[in-house]
Amino acid sequence: MDSKVNNILRLISINLIFFFIFFTLIEITFGHWFEKYNFGPYLREHRLKKISYQVTFDNIKYNYDYIKNSHAFRGQEIDPKNIEIIMVGGSTTDERYKPEELSIVGILNEKLNEQNFSRRMINAGIEGQSTRGHIANFNYWFNKIENFKPEFIIYYVGINDAYLLDSDNSNLQDGWIKNPNKFESFLDNIKSRSIFYNLIRKTKHKYYVRDESKRLIYDYDYYMKNNKEKKIYVNYDEKFEVYNLDRILKSNNKIIEKYLKNIDQLHFLTKSLGAEPIFINQPAQQDHFSEKLFALNYSLIHHCEKKIYNCIDLVKELKVTNDFWWDGVHTTPKGSRAIASAIFPKLVNYLN
Repeated sequence: MDSKVNNILRLISINLIFFFIFFTLIEITFGHWFEKYNFGPYLREHRLKKISYQVTFDNIKYNYDYIKNSHAFRGQEIDPKNIEIIMVGGSTTDERYKPEELSIVGILNEKLNEQNFSRRMINAGIEGQSTRGHIANFNYWFNKIENFKPEFIIYYVGINDAYLLDSDNSNLQDGWIKNPNKFESFLDNIKSRSIFYNLIRKTKHKYYVRDESKRLIYDYDYYMKNNKEKKIYVNYDEKFEVYNLDRILKSNNKIIEKYLKNIDQLHFLTKSLGAEPIFINQPAQQDHFSEKLFALNYSLIHHCEKKIYNCIDLVKELKVTNDFWWDGVHTTPKGSRAIASAIFPKLVNYLN
């Protein structure tokens, strides 16, 4: 009896060894362990995402899936060699809280299509990113995508820098491109390189359908109506009356220097990739960091004029009503459309 048990155990052991060898050979041969174009421990939280939402704006309910593809861009899969224009920014670019067609990028694509423009803009927004995060994208994201050579990179910047640039927490500013937990980052590195895990994850992403009863539901009409922190928007010309420009430029001198240094670095990195950078400043409603934001927005445009960069002064061009935002920073569909309309005339000239 013992001999029979031993034979069975020996057979199981041999099969396990052969299975492990076979599994290892498949991984080494077809996995991404030694490839240059591999995300490794980066972008784990920004790839292959599919989250179902129901949101309400102006008494209209929108049901949609927020999708991040295998290259971490918002939307369906696309061959990187076909990506010609991307828009980089934080959550105000990503706009997960509304359907893609109601986002700034979606509306700009609609306008480009109306003019029979052959190229399409891809959303490369990552929540929480400042210009420091956009710089990190070149090391940990863009250079890990094979055949990725966009013609234009549009940077929608200002808000997160005004809020975060003084922070020492790099994870806040780079949008958690890399998991700060060392053990989880180690696991992410293995998962992204494994052919089996990648296939399972891509298959799940493609065919997974969320139970309708488990949609994430947000009523932004209710939020706007009951938000006790009522904010207002101060138009561009009025800002010069509200703020003492010389004072705020002087008091924010250090952060302005950091910000413009990052802008110069983004310009250099974009050109090095063979693309043309376009910078757009960002409006927000009145808040505790409004002075700082205005100082950055004003400084960006004057820096662009000095350096002869492609820039759009959205803050100056935008004609605003206070229902453009649902929280003072993130726009409603009405706000996104107004911003896209203000950007478009000068943007299409640059793209042409």
